[in-house]
Amino acid sequence: MVSLKGIILHGGHGTRLRPLTHTGPKQLIPVANKPISQYVLEDLRDSGITDIAIVVGDIYPEKVKAHYGDGSGFGVKITYIHQDKPRGIAHAIAECREFVGNEPFVVYLGDNLLKGGIKKFVNAFKESDLDGMILLCGVKNPERFGVAKFDEKKRLVQLVEKPKEPPSNYALTGIYFFEPIVFEMIKQLKPSWRDELEITEAIQLLLEKHRVGYKFVDGWWKDTGTHDDILDANRLVLDEIKPEIRGKVEYKKSIQGKVRIEEGALVKKGAKIRGPAIIGKNAVIDSGADIGPYTSVGDNSEIKRGETENSIIMEHCLIDVNEKITDSIIGPHSKITSSKVSKVKRRTLIVGEKSHIRL
Repeated sequence: MVSLKGIILHGGHGTRLRPLTHTGPKQLIPVANKPISQYVLEDLRDSGITDIAIVVGDIYPEKVKAHYGDGSGFGVKITYIHQDKPRGIAHAIAECREFVGNEPFVVYLGDNLLKGGIKKFVNAFKESDLDGMILLCGVKNPERFGVAKFDEKKRLVQLVEKPKEPPSNYALTGIYFFEPIVFEMIKQLKPSWRDELEITEAIQLLLEKHRVGYKFVDGWWKDTGTHDDILDANRLVLDEIKPEIRGKVEYKKSIQGKVRIEEGALVKKGAKIRGPAIIGKNAVIDSGADIGPYTSVGDNSEIKRGETENSIIMEHCLIDVNEKITDSIIGPHSKITSSKVSKVKRRTLIVGEKSHIRL
């Protein structure tokens, strides 16, 4: 059976995620202590796709290369392709023409998460005679996305980008299957009002002259374009973790519900962790800390005091507060401290890398 190549789009400026993206690409923001794009790469690998191109942009591409290397540590082979600036998804795909050659391929946006993965969709595309296939998901706010339009026989007839009046509530996920003929469609495109080559227009051209199919995804799909989206994704992933204690817990009753404690982590007596939650490698949860639910604490971080709920605390952070931090994302190598007495009982913070905040 024919094999597919994979393309992960890892560019974009991530302006809606600032300040987190001032010091790194949005796709490396961790969800349940794993970069979002690593879920994508592992999904491709687990679907039998091991020859993968990662399209990087101008936002710290060296951090992407430092994390993934040549791919051997993840069981894949990685080729890096540079896109000089965000010119649209279709343009990023066009940059991969030489990498793809004459083989079919799947494009997977590096900031998308999909429950259940794409393995069955990969197999369906392999077994089909389609020139393209898109994955669709029902959403509550289709005006934010590219949206599918169907005729009375449920045939896909049109794709509309961020419509004011959506023709359906089925959004295009950031996952596309193509034969190389799509490159001929991309050549015909002109920049949109956003000065980008739109993937919806390329698929529309493909739809008019070739065979394009669609599948509906099962379960949830998240496009992690905003802070709230990332926290939503963190909750969804944590909901499915398996409880496991690899580190040291001084008092077993400190742990309630589904909690994963990674190797080298220490949970001191007096601390409380309410799952679902994950505590990273070599992290320390001191006796004055109350963690969770829906909280990820990164590797080598220390939570000395305070409550932390529905939040992402990245690696090498220090949290020492006398109040509650909730619905927050704290960038790596940051310190959040407060005096012993605080009049404020609840904080929501979005903190970039290497910040120091005294409350």
